[in-house]
Amino acid sequence: MAKNIHILFTFTLISTTVLAARTPTPTPLDGMLPNGNFEEAPKPTDIKNTVLLHKTALPKWEISGLVEYIHGGPQPGGMYFPVAHGVHAVRLGNEATISQTISVKPGSLYAVTFGASRTCAQEEVLRVSVPPQSGDLPLQTLYSSDGGDVYAYGFKANSASVKLTFHNPGVQEDPKCGPLIDAVAIKELLPPRPTRLNLVKNGDFEEGPHRLFNSSNGVLLPPRQEDVTSPLPGWIIESLKAVKFIDKKHFNVPQGVAAIELVAGRESAMAQILRTVPNKLYNLTFVIGDAKNGCHGDMMVEAFAAKDTLKAPFKSEGKGKWKTVSMKFKAIATRTRVTFYSSYYHTRADDFGSLCGPVIDDVRVFYARA
Repeated sequence: MAKNIHILFTFTLISTTVLAARTPTPTPLDGMLPNGNFEEAPKPTDIKNTVLLHKTALPKWEISGLVEYIHGGPQPGGMYFPVAHGVHAVRLGNEATISQTISVKPGSLYAVTFGASRTCAQEEVLRVSVPPQSGDLPLQTLYSSDGGDVYAYGFKANSASVKLTFHNPGVQEDPKCGPLIDAVAIKELLPPRPTRLNLVKNGDFEEGPHRLFNSSNGVLLPPRQEDVTSPLPGWIIESLKAVKFIDKKHFNVPQGVAAIELVAGRESAMAQILRTVPNKLYNLTFVIGDAKNGCHGDMMVEAFAAKDTLKAPFKSEGKGKWKTVSMKFKAIATRTRVTFYSSYYHTRADDFGSLCGPVIDDVRVFYARA
């Protein structure tokens, strides 16, 4: 009897081990959505000129309203549509939408990265939604002159599958006018935690949205993003304009593989709320520099913590230099907001149509000795 039990236990153990080996741990999402670059073309019977004819005309996507399938470059009528991340894109006419259902992990944070630009009127808006969340992305400001603006939108999944929708809520005189979308990717984000040595979550900006492989302009983090669903985990984008998430491959980054460029002066601000002990002294340190992208001149980052302020000047020669600055502050409550913005507006020396600014990285807050 004991021998039979031993054999059964051994068989069960081996079976469990083999089953575990055959059941791979699901890898976090990080990459282009199915036909996310729109290079899988519609069938000839599903399109007339540039207009998609029915709900499933665009492979892997569901559409409604007036959606055009665009080939980048010169267009009939003298227009030019830059498609920075491939050859094809879609344009959303008045009240048009494209959507795709994505398998996700309930409770996890995700960032959707996408190339987007306006094609007609300055007041164009792109609405991005993953129910019950929705956000309007204003496209008035062109951050780069080549049409290669890339944005990220964060959301928290509330079920095992979610429906991502891009919608043009505008009504233009020309019904075809609307935002151009030329690439869509997704990445699962890991929730950052403060440590004993640094109260700032994701202070090195290493956890952030997917970076499109053929994009050299960085990723714009839209304004008014709350920390619970921010595409930059831990951080709030609380300004009227975006800040830019940059990578080491295309920019000079002081520490690690990613940093933040404050590209729109005082309209480009970011913050984080820290847990603090009232009346305790803290040190705030961070790195300021330039991205080695032609942005030069007198720069200044202003930092605020509790009732204290630091103005950190930096003379940029556009060569990728940087320095570390610090300040002390006294907490006045159990929550302290730390805020950063750029004092001045800058454009690249070789391209006055592209906004740029100082880079910040390696933000740290820790107890200070009195």
